[in-house]
Amino acid sequence: MLHVDIPTLPEIRALIGQRADACVSIYLSTTPQTQHVKASRITFGNLTKDALQQLDAASFDKRRRALLEAELAALGDDDSFWRLQAHSLAVLATPDSVRTFRLATAISDTVEVSDRFHVKPLLRAIAFPQHAFVLALSENAVRLVEIFADSPPVQVRVPDLPKSAADATGRASVNDRSPSGRIHGSEGQKVLLRQFARQVDSALRAVLAGRETPLIVAAVEPLASLYRAISTYQALAPQGIAISADLTPDKELASAARAVLDHHYSAEVDTAKSLFETRLGQRRATTDIGETARAATSGAIELLLVDIDRALPGTVDDIDGKVSLATAVGAGSYDVIDEIAGRAILTGAKILGVRKTDLPDDGPLAAILRYPI
Repeated sequence: MLHVDIPTLPEIRALIGQRADACVSIYLSTTPQTQHVKASRITFGNLTKDALQQLDAASFDKRRRALLEAELAALGDDDSFWRLQAHSLAVLATPDSVRTFRLATAISDTVEVSDRFHVKPLLRAIAFPQHAFVLALSENAVRLVEIFADSPPVQVRVPDLPKSAADATGRASVNDRSPSGRIHGSEGQKVLLRQFARQVDSALRAVLAGRETPLIVAAVEPLASLYRAISTYQALAPQGIAISADLTPDKELASAARAVLDHHYSAEVDTAKSLFETRLGQRRATTDIGETARAATSGAIELLLVDIDRALPGTVDDIDGKVSLATAVGAGSYDVIDEIAGRAILTGAKILGVRKTDLPDDGPLAAILRYPI
């Protein structure tokens, strides 16, 4: 089983807004294979040393440095914590607290030290990761399966989830087409299936609350359409899997779901790129870092495409968004691209973490604006 802690959008917003005299952001590759985790612990120790050296170079308060070092050392010595890992780990620490997220996707080893956290690697978890839930739904059975980019699927325990349509409706079967009783025939069957779907949706709310992870429905008609009509989950994927889910192994569901995610991701990026070209002619799009920083600061960004692998050390003015680039990485600066993305998220913009080839003009970002600037 892969042990992951997927950050929710509210959690990421809270991290973006947090400020401290020292915010250390450490990202490193890990492994779910416990016997091989020693190398990750060594890497964590080396990244911790790098962070402390950056603070020393900035003449950071020695007492506060000691508190931070103790927090990170305690985490590094926690055998039970390191025994249960995924494919990468995010450690966000101040002298007063430590937050960790075990992530399903691989991340390059990184350390950032500033007065704010570096959150851009976490944007993969809320943009378009190969991570989703699959609702395997049929009249005879229902289960929720979580899929990941590089790991086997895992069934998720959902309290109060009905076992079947018959269980949800208190009947021996929902396929009784006899004319006796008020509910009968094909229309009566749809009424009962709708009741079943509504109970499934209600049970899922407790598990999916606060998430924006895509939910893919694997079902045949008419149940697939009936569930879509009553679902309250905002991240329900527009494309489903037309399959008899109760007879399909989790591995096959995961394979079909990844194809759905790839199609959905590709379509959304293509739509964003097309919209960018349209807005460019209306003076409502830009790839200029300075203009984008000012737009993020004033809340003018509607959609931001960000290269998840690029970084530019510097600062962004809190008042007017003016960008000042730094000559080297240090505790007195932070990733400007990360800061712009954070400000955009806090003002309601949608963020797409993409690769270099998905961006126009070979730049690290592209912004679609709410109004001309």
